[in-house]
Formats: sequence, structure tokens, C-alpha cells
Amino acid sequence: MTRIPEDDRDIMEKAMYLPMVLIILNRDLSVVEKSPFKLKQPYLDLIEETMKEIQKELAEVKQYMKKNKLQVIEKKRDDAFTLYRFIYKGYEENHNYFNPRIRNKVQEIMEAYLLKKHLSH
Repeated sequence: MTRIPEDDRDIMEKAMYLPMVLIILNRDLSVVEKSPFKLKQPYLDLIEETMKEIQKELAEVKQYMKKNKLQVIEKKRDDAFTLYRFIYKGYEENHNYFNPRIRNKVQEIMEAYLLKKHLSH
């Protein structure tokens, strides 16, 4: 049983997932730059704007975590699981995440950011 309230745990998980999304988008940016697309700029703009939005949210997450004494530390990773230590106001908890679940969550976040712009038009 976790002592961490759901809202704070969600923020701590964002601190895990958002950097992963940025890494993927950064790689994708390189791929698009080197690709034979006829018109690359719209793709580059979309990726860059999405990255700016995620960086802004990540900065807010980090600020909140610092203010509220929250920390997330990756402890161990293998083929199937990644172990994180969550530090919540002095309490420490270990949380084991199934790697395919992490991948799916990162994909879900990425889609939400990329589609948000598209759907708002």
C-alpha cells in the first residue's frame, strides 16, 4: 500500500515519462531532418512545438516536486522491469514498472500531445 496520494503519484510518474517522450521526439526530429520528405518543415515544426510544450510541463513538474519534497530515482532496469524509488516527504517506496507498460504510457502521452494541436483546429 502506498502512502503517496494519487495526485502526487501522477506528478511523480510524469517526471518519469516526460523525459522519455522528449528523448523519442528528439530522435524523431533527427530522422525527419535526414528523411527524403518533400516538405519537411511542417513535421519539424510539429515535433519542435510538441517538445517545447512537454519541456514547459516538465519544468512545472520539477518545480512542484522540489517544492513538495518529492523525488523519483531509477534504481534498476532489466529486460522486463524498471525499478524506481519514490521519495515522498521523507518516506521511501519502491515501485516496479513493467517495461511494456512504460512504453505504452509514453506512447499514449506522445499521442495526446501530438493530437491536441490537431484536434484543437
